[in-house]
Amino acid sequence: MATVELTTANFDQVTEGDGIVLVDFWADWCGPCKRFAPVYERSSDKHADITFGKVDTEAQQELAAKFDIRSIPTIMAIRDGVIVFAQPGALPESALENLIEQVQALDMDDVRKKLAEHKH
Repeated sequence: MATVELTTANFDQVTEGDGIVLVDFWADWCGPCKRFAPVYERSSDKHADITFGKVDTEAQQELAAKFDIRSIPTIMAIRDGVIVFAQPGALPESALENLIEQVQALDMDDVRKKLAEHKH
């Protein structure tokens, strides 16, 4: 599956549903972002069940600010509408695949329970 361009108009719609969404915050002027792009694309081809989104931080400054993106690329993983991972830095392909495996293995009932405990 090809990557999906995420904007302020479609971000919530794409990320709030069930399933896994990976988000790559990037910019055209960012060298590490450009080197990471083919890795991200290859991964999107391998995982048709996952939505791979890209946020151009120059065009979508409001989204970058909302998620306090200070360094790019930043990879964010969202599962069933919950942000379960966010980290700056381009990942090697093996690390991206490992991240995907970890997100797939999460017990989301446990994650939601822990989030609820932190809010009290």
